[in-house]
Amino acid sequence: MLKSFCYICYMKKKSIILLGIIMAVSFFGLIILQAKYMRLTADMRSEQFNESVKKSLYGVARMLEEEETLLYLNKNLTTPSSRTKITTTAPKFDFDPHGITKLGDSIKKYSCTRVKPKVFISMKHGSNTIQESSRILQNKLRERYIQERALLDDILIRLLSESYVRPIEERIDFQQVNEILDRELDFNGLNLPHYFSIIDKDGKEIYKSKGFDEEGDNDAEYYTQILFPNDPNPKSNYLRVYFPTKRNYIIGSLSLLIPSAIFTALLLFTFIFAMITIFRQKRLSEMRTDFMNNMTHELKTPVSSISLASQMLNDKSIPKTPAMIEELSGVISSETKRLTQQIEKVLQMSIFEKESSALKLIEMDINDLIITISSNFAIKVENTGGTIETDLDAEDCYALVDEIHFTNIIYNLMDNALKYSKGPLTLHIKTWNEKENLLISIEDNGIGIKKSDQKRIFDKFYRVSTGNLHNVKGFGLGLAYVKKVVTDHKGTIRVESEVNKGTKFIISIPLKK
Repeated sequence: MLKSFCYICYMKKKSIILLGIIMAVSFFGLIILQAKYMRLTADMRSEQFNESVKKSLYGVARMLEEEETLLYLNKNLTTPSSRTKITTTAPKFDFDPHGITKLGDSIKKYSCTRVKPKVFISMKHGSNTIQESSRILQNKLRERYIQERALLDDILIRLLSESYVRPIEERIDFQQVNEILDRELDFNGLNLPHYFSIIDKDGKEIYKSKGFDEEGDNDAEYYTQILFPNDPNPKSNYLRVYFPTKRNYIIGSLSLLIPSAIFTALLLFTFIFAMITIFRQKRLSEMRTDFMNNMTHELKTPVSSISLASQMLNDKSIPKTPAMIEELSGVISSETKRLTQQIEKVLQMSIFEKESSALKLIEMDINDLIITISSNFAIKVENTGGTIETDLDAEDCYALVDEIHFTNIIYNLMDNALKYSKGPLTLHIKTWNEKENLLISIEDNGIGIKKSDQKRIFDKFYRVSTGNLHNVKGFGLGLAYVKKVVTDHKGTIRVESEVNKGTKFIISIPLKK
């Protein structure tokens, strides 16, 4: 896996970009397809829900209409008519489990009390007499059918002419509406909490189920059904129903798709993170290559100078005057110092290869260490007309530090202040205690750092842009090295700077316990 990742880092940038584009298009295409599939599934479930509700409400309206018709027939068929005498026994109407009335069986129980024709058939009569008797019987049955049909038509006409003018609260039983609605919804597979209200012809809410006000909201989707749709009145009564948990019901139907979407999102996040890491490693690899190339060149120059000076000293054909020896020794000395600085840069580079550096911690007096560093650095500052001021107020100044690395970071910050000064440098170094920490500040009056650059100055290989000016050489490792060493000492570092006014670095390290 590591080899594969390294191989990706060394791939050409165009190949990485092409690979990233292909993977991104694939992931986003998959996400779009999943989103559309989830949307279509949710729409389909919502449509099925709506159809089931409409079917249930239509069943409620139909049941209420049948109930009213049967009650009216029961009331009128038990009353003697001027046209036909009906038995006084009240009819009984039965309902099947789905509310279908056995009207035909009930009507069969009614019998007329009119005297039936008595027809006596004698064996002595001929075939003509039998046919005549059959014809008479059929005529009587036809007359009876016409009379009963007329009776039912009269009753139904009175039903239609009288019922629709009555108030809705007299035509239905609200508790019965609730029971029928529950039964119809359950029959259609919608066993969900629901609330309903009855709206009369004038649009007034005359009844609402318990909890209707508490559960209702402005965004609820209401379903309406006309009650008694066959009434001739243009103004109709309405049954209005809503389901507070409809959204949860629809989302619950997508329970298998939600984990899939979550895992796809995690894969997308992993892909984005991997691509960012790859580009970052690619950039660091390129910068590291440039660094090594520059460092190789920088190392070759002092080595060549030292080698040339040594050859001149060893060449017996060249007269060795005191002035010449002094000049060659000066070249060797300066180039040796330059070579030492470059070697320190390489050592600083190597410290980044490990998450935690192998520090040799010893108890040291930080105030004494800063005095020593300042004294050694004062020569360089005074040569440029600058000054160094120290204000060592830390009373508890002992801490566990690596002498070499800690000296390097203080020297590095002071050297940066000298490099980026715009005139005579005024360098102010201060120490003080704060809680259980020792704080060190190094402040200068240099060119300062922009706000946009302050967040990145501790990144590896990052250098503050100075336009077309290249008077200060470097590799962008100094402050990154400082941050790494301070962090390894379990401390913190921050910067305060203002352009053209100066910069202050504040280091905080824990005191020795």
